[in-house]
Amino acid sequence: MTPAAATIQIVAAVIDDGRGNVLVVRKHGATVFIQPGGKPEPGEAPLQALARELHEELGVRLLPGSASALGSFSDRAANEPGMRVQAQVWWVRVQGIPQARAEIAELAWVPLQPPHGRPLAPLSEGHILPAASLLLAAR
Repeated sequence: MTPAAATIQIVAAVIDDGRGNVLVVRKHGATVFIQPGGKPEPGEAPLQALARELHEELGVRLLPGSASALGSFSDRAANEPGMRVQAQVWWVRVQGIPQARAEIAELAWVPLQPPHGRPLAPLSEGHILPAASLLLAAR
């Protein structure tokens, strides 16, 4: 088992296009796509961190009251060898058109159900997108 010190705590978003696709991002130097989001700063509330990250990385604004908790998920980190990532995830709505900014090299809209058409991080492929798919089916 990986020690707790080797776990990266993050917040992440599921942003959909209303047609069954969700937004994923690829950081500069990475080969796999992940959910938008990032690491909270010390003392920063999770949704506050998510709003900040979405603005910094995508240039969009998290719509107040739109966040619906999807869950907390953990898996091996895609971009940090030997590390695990623990994500608090929300399904959110945003204002604006997402654009790759800051450390983001590329955006892609992928279907919730495989095949996704892009290489996805284990956390996205094995946990977040299946949970989002179940939530969407229940709506």
